[in-house]
Amino acid sequence: MSQVSIVGAYNTKFGAFIDVKDMISFKKKTDTRSFYDLIVEAGRGAIADSGLEAKDIDAVWIGTCSPGRFVGQEHIGPLAVAIDPALRFKPMTRTEAACASSSVAIYDAVYAIESGRYRNVLVIGVEKMTLLDTPAMTAALATCSFVPEEAARGATFPALFAELAKAYIARYGYSEAEIRNQFAHVAALCYRNAAKNPLAHVQNGPQTAEAILGMPDTGKGANVMVAAPLRLHDCSLVTDGAAAVVLTSTANARKTREKVVEIAGIGHAVDYLPLSKRDDKHRLAAGKHAVESAYAEAKITVADLDLAEVHDCFTINQLLCTEALGLADDGRAGHDYVAGRFGPDDIVPINLSGGLKAKGHPVGATGASMHALVYKQLVGEPIGLAPSNKAPTVGVTFNVGGSGVTNCVTVLRRVK
Repeated sequence: MSQVSIVGAYNTKFGAFIDVKDMISFKKKTDTRSFYDLIVEAGRGAIADSGLEAKDIDAVWIGTCSPGRFVGQEHIGPLAVAIDPALRFKPMTRTEAACASSSVAIYDAVYAIESGRYRNVLVIGVEKMTLLDTPAMTAALATCSFVPEEAARGATFPALFAELAKAYIARYGYSEAEIRNQFAHVAALCYRNAAKNPLAHVQNGPQTAEAILGMPDTGKGANVMVAAPLRLHDCSLVTDGAAAVVLTSTANARKTREKVVEIAGIGHAVDYLPLSKRDDKHRLAAGKHAVESAYAEAKITVADLDLAEVHDCFTINQLLCTEALGLADDGRAGHDYVAGRFGPDDIVPINLSGGLKAKGHPVGATGASMHALVYKQLVGEPIGLAPSNKAPTVGVTFNVGGSGVTNCVTVLRRVK
């Protein structure tokens, strides 16, 4: 079991922080909240929430996916000095693991604290995606695939996750109508939850599966096909945002804090980068390993969970994460969503934040955001919806980088 706890957290508003002057070509963009602004806001917010001062922070990790392409900036770690002059001369490190970049940053910080090297560590996740036009943004994300076989041949992430969806459909024998209905129920749940989250990118999305299913295939208000069988409302958003957490040893946290949330278990499992190497694309094979590791370290079973934040970059991945966590039988998660499971009144609500689908998916910030929001739930300070039938004490985050490649599962447990 980890002996490290979260003692402070902050999540910026997620959204498209640009001013677009030319709505025809969607060019001539002005940055209204910069990559640098987001780092400073999240870092200051988490330190303030922890009750510490910047001088008390021993090291900083920043998780970010592709800032060199998105904003033209590399050498990211030193940007944290702008949070407070007291951070000058502190060690600062950037991590990258596609959409799991800031979960990996958190894990590195945990290991550093466990080693005894550092006492208090600040971890930030950040991404600024919207300055690029759609083709450039898509190309930037595609570099997180196996380039020789995938990006170099025109594969995008919707196309890669469409391959997972096709494998799932083939494995379990679903018709086009059945899987479309399942996906629509997943998306509608996330939109409903996000409507109550003041930080979410989309707060006015379609609230019911029927509304999504009733949209035309083309024209105004269409739910267009992006990569069959995935449609527009099956895909997460291009988003700007940041989140941060402050970590310390659990022993130190117990001495200084009234509410302590421990990182009780970590599962970090990586699969082949190219999809062609995997003959089990109907499931998150490495994700299942990560879940088993995290549950074993935390000494829990799925029955102990009170809530989950999972990586719904596409609706198919919400089904796969739900099944990998053991919250649904393999091949049956969609049936559970159609039956009304996993809402705020469920025994284990999923994506109370609205998930990546509606909260937004600034890729490098997503892992830190999941941890920050579950932490806030467990200390009784939920941002948006809370479970309606109990005060949660155990939560899990499931963050995925790439097409099911880097799987990061964290069990968080309130211990004080």
